[in-house]
Amino acid sequence: MNSDESKLVFVATSDLAGLVRGKSFPVSEWKKRSLRGVGWTPTNVQITCFDTIADSPFGSLGDLALIPEAGTRFQMGDPGNALDIALGDIQSLEGEPWDFCTRSHAKRALRELHELAGATVLSAFEHEFQLKDGPARPGDSFGLKGFRDGQAWAEALIAELDRTSCKPDTFMKEYGPSQYEITNKPATGITAADNAVILRILTDDVLHRFGVGSSFSPILDPDSVGNGVHIHFSFIDDQDNPLTHDVADPHGMSALTRHFIGGVLKYLDQIMALLAPSEISYLRLTPHRWSAAFNNLGYRDREASVRICPVSSRDSEAIARQYNFEVRAVDAAASPYLAYAALLFAGTQGVRDGLEPPAPTEEDLSLLGPEALAERGFRRLPQSLKEALDTMDRSQSVRSWFGDEFVNVYLDHKKQEMTELEGLDWQEKCNLYKEVY
Repeated sequence: MNSDESKLVFVATSDLAGLVRGKSFPVSEWKKRSLRGVGWTPTNVQITCFDTIADSPFGSLGDLALIPEAGTRFQMGDPGNALDIALGDIQSLEGEPWDFCTRSHAKRALRELHELAGATVLSAFEHEFQLKDGPARPGDSFGLKGFRDGQAWAEALIAELDRTSCKPDTFMKEYGPSQYEITNKPATGITAADNAVILRILTDDVLHRFGVGSSFSPILDPDSVGNGVHIHFSFIDDQDNPLTHDVADPHGMSALTRHFIGGVLKYLDQIMALLAPSEISYLRLTPHRWSAAFNNLGYRDREASVRICPVSSRDSEAIARQYNFEVRAVDAAASPYLAYAALLFAGTQGVRDGLEPPAPTEEDLSLLGPEALAERGFRRLPQSLKEALDTMDRSQSVRSWFGDEFVNVYLDHKKQEMTELEGLDWQEKCNLYKEVY
């Protein structure tokens, strides 16, 4: 075996904890492993973000295969210390998607929408993150100085991203201390969620080479800003024609868009445990943090859970291709695949049932009482992980989309995660999550 053949390929899965785990094999075995995969253990699904193991229905029994998908494979880093990696699906030994494979759930959700509406999803995940130990520059929100501080590693990161399916779009110094935002161009189908996984892998790896620690944790300081993930959606048909926009609608929404958003908003409180799955996520999801606190649709409102995004062209065809909406109630403690699947299942249910969203808001909903909110179809989203888990537990819709066994395992997983945090104050909890994400 020559030196190139002894190099390793890492097969990656994004698990219930939203973390990348996997297994490697020599590159010389790629052809065989791309068919057979590498062995995987069912109870691995219950490894929490703190590396403890939650109650598992599998115990020490069972075997699975983690199968790399060739189209996701990429190489990164210096030749002497390069990473060769592919994303994969967890399957049974008979080749069937495993019920707890996050990527397989997202693929199934995409298929269901296409079968129902003939729509392919065009999507992008927009990420915020912070430097763990970077000195904050006072007065530098969206500033040049912070941009210059990060320019060297940012340009290296952009170059690495450009060699993958995750094509870079914009980069900036964000509002918060040592906080940055990076966006990538939209992609169709499962590639959009793959790109979110790739972006997180590359950000950590590239910044580490520059001696910089990054964290996508939902919030690093209870009294400061949070880090969100905004998932942008639009739709095309099989001939690549845009399906999201309707010039006759007051806010530009096609019927498909309205019904999809109607489903997302109806079921949003029931899927929050999948979109914002850490205890500290709910420090961020409060009014006046520019995140999301109610199940509302906003017209260019950065405090809405779902926001209609602006377009910048007077040409109607160009507008139809630009037109999109974003879901803002997500963070990077969530697996991109699970967040994607949950939103797709909810949106597809809305299309199936012809649900209409509440009228778009352009006001501060925190000033309204519960009765006034209810009259207009609004609800306060869960205010703790426990509340979010209890709401999901009671949801027959979520159980029908993911399956009872999946929901029960996920609940046990998150309960174990919460056990690890007992007795800690909020800053101590933030410190733990900062190192994990």
